[in-house]
Amino acid sequence: MLDRFVLSLIRPPLQVVARALVRAGVGANTLTWIGFASGIAGAGLIAQGMFGAALLAIALSRLCDALDGAVARLTQITDLGGFLDITLDFVFYASIPLGFALADPDHNALAAAVVLAAFVGTASSFLAFAVMAAKRDMHSLAYPDKSFYFLGGLTEGTETLAFFTAACVWPDHFAALAYGFAALCAFTLISRVRWGLQAFTQPKPTAVAAPQHE
Repeated sequence: MLDRFVLSLIRPPLQVVARALVRAGVGANTLTWIGFASGIAGAGLIAQGMFGAALLAIALSRLCDALDGAVARLTQITDLGGFLDITLDFVFYASIPLGFALADPDHNALAAAVVLAAFVGTASSFLAFAVMAAKRDMHSLAYPDKSFYFLGGLTEGTETLAFFTAACVWPDHFAALAYGFAALCAFTLISRVRWGLQAFTQPKPTAVAAPQHE
């Protein structure tokens, strides 16, 4: 819900940093892998109870995630880059609740399982909509620079990062935060199913062969 607003604020400084990275020869996929490694390190730090360090690792991960797209747009946007970006993002998102479950299984395991189930719902609806949209040649006006159709919702990247940040700042309240965020994810899933019903109820228009003249 907040991604477009946040992106409009951070895009100018991102462009400055991205140009410097391009001049230094740093590629978009390299940034994607660095961001992923930093995010997984953050999950490991959470599992060890090092929440402050974990928050710094998560922040670095999300900075790289923002910069890889900016660098790609300055150089070349590729299908591989889009594939890696979304795949590694979802693995990162799942790793953070797992880290909290490992940090305190007695108090956090069930809440982590609930929020992971919610992530499955939001991720599957996001990807399924993108696949169907591609078949119909649909394009997102909200995110025209993305590699494929980006469907928004109540819980997007900004809200997820806010949840992770709050959990690292107040780790003793992870369970309550997780249940609340899972409820917001449920609203996102419901809204996406509704959008899918509206967008895909009608059959895809079929091409009509041009008449052949003898």
